[in-house]
Amino acid sequence: MKMKQWKNAGLWACIMLMAMTAPGAATTALAAEDSTGQEVSAAKKTARDPFAIKIVDAETGRGIPLVELKTTNNVLYYTDSAGIVAFDEPGLMDQSVFFHLSSHGYDFPADMFGNRGQAVQIKPGGKITIEMNRVNIAERLYRITGQGIYRDSLLAGVKAPIQEPLINGLVMGQDSVQTIEYNKKLYWFWGDTDRPAYPLGNFRVTGATSKLPHKGGLDPDTGVNLNYFTNNDGFVKSLVPQLPDGAGIAWVFGLMTMRDNAGQERLLAGYSTHNPELTAFGILAFNDDKKEFEQIVQFPSKEDWRHPGGQASYYEEDGKGYWLFTEHRVPNLRVAASYDAIIDYTQYEAFTCLKPGTAYNGDQTSLERDANGRLVWGWKKNTPPLTQDQEKELIQRGLIKADDPHYYQLKDVDTGDNVQLASSSIEWNDYRQQFVMIGQQLQGKTSVLGEVWYAEAPAPQGPWTDAKKIVTHNDYTFYNVAQHKTFNKDGGRVIYFEGTYTNTFTSHVPTPRYNYNQVMYKLDLANPKLRLAPVQGTSDNEVRLMDND
Repeated sequence: MKMKQWKNAGLWACIMLMAMTAPGAATTALAAEDSTGQEVSAAKKTARDPFAIKIVDAETGRGIPLVELKTTNNVLYYTDSAGIVAFDEPGLMDQSVFFHLSSHGYDFPADMFGNRGQAVQIKPGGKITIEMNRVNIAERLYRITGQGIYRDSLLAGVKAPIQEPLINGLVMGQDSVQTIEYNKKLYWFWGDTDRPAYPLGNFRVTGATSKLPHKGGLDPDTGVNLNYFTNNDGFVKSLVPQLPDGAGIAWVFGLMTMRDNAGQERLLAGYSTHNPELTAFGILAFNDDKKEFEQIVQFPSKEDWRHPGGQASYYEEDGKGYWLFTEHRVPNLRVAASYDAIIDYTQYEAFTCLKPGTAYNGDQTSLERDANGRLVWGWKKNTPPLTQDQEKELIQRGLIKADDPHYYQLKDVDTGDNVQLASSSIEWNDYRQQFVMIGQQLQGKTSVLGEVWYAEAPAPQGPWTDAKKIVTHNDYTFYNVAQHKTFNKDGGRVIYFEGTYTNTFTSHVPTPRYNYNQVMYKLDLANPKLRLAPVQGTSDNEVRLMDND
């Protein structure tokens, strides 16, 4: 009997210990009393509705994502993709609160003391709309990936426009997008992907599909419903199994579709592997049944320039189809749009003025000229591409003359300053009847890798001459920009592009939730701020950005 009583006493002790240490137990106990030990009234314990602050574009009335609101004691809040902050700060409810307002590419008028912001009378359940002026020509629309895309909207009782507004595929952050239309859907692939459970995530490619806008998908102004390829635990699946080179990291880029020798449509991609240094280049094919990539070929040398990369776009010339790549920052690499050519590295061509079979060599560089001394630019096999920097150096050295064709010397149409590119995305545009470039600048005035430019050319390889800045990020990176031609509206008058928003290569602290994620922008090519020359009446489609005159 005594033994039984002892066991019962021990059991009750264990139950009490579990109750005291259970998650939330201490919080519950403390919630019942205030600091003086008095019981807290039911009214004080009742949660209050947040105060909704919506920041909108003064020109369009649309909510602005990524606006920073800072209180006078330096507490920071950031608007979600609807431009909303759900404010519920203990001690600041039922108060007048001043918020400093700032956002990349947007402005708010300064008061007499230089403060850019507004005092707001905070009331639980209340709301206010504040306008900011857009400095960017392109309009920021929404965040595509990551956690809490519409967090504040839901807290404020506002319905989100996408199916997974809080977290999708357990994705916290994703790097560098590649998209292509395939099997009547839009396929999306990303590089390194972060997860909630641990600082290290998936380093072997993440993927998803979405419906096309004209086949049940969302209007691109609204958002994108991503259907991720996931594992049983809900986190995104690694789409590149271990390859023969044994490297731990794999990335894909330069997406292409074509029919193989059996007549089957295939989705191919260039790949690189890293350990963490570069290990190999090659070609992968997507297996529709396994929902993952399979290796087709590994190219012989990781030092060779002949491998697809960057953003890919399809075009035709003289009745023949080609895939064009921005692997070398500008569109100077292509391959015939056939399965056999893509998997054969010797079939890749570079756009260059180098003498066939030679390579860039400073003052000793050999350039190809015709019998009349004219510089011969063209697509050449077995001859490496001439990069933007190399072309500039040859101009400075006098090997390329002032009256020779220059293909990649982009200049700011407003200032005449050189625009050096870190990445670019090229697509044909029906509205402009030109190839259009969305280019990311290297060493811009406001950031190392955060400024984005627009340019046009009559051919995919150029010449690319004048450029107009359309997006800026202050001391923040926005890299690996990608156009979404599938989203084009009004015959190409409205285009869409995205990039990776990250504090990498900056001194800036990471922006909560937004950092290391994809952000979508919209550009109206009829915007007079672009100052584009009219298409109608222009001879030979030689359309240029207008100069200052």
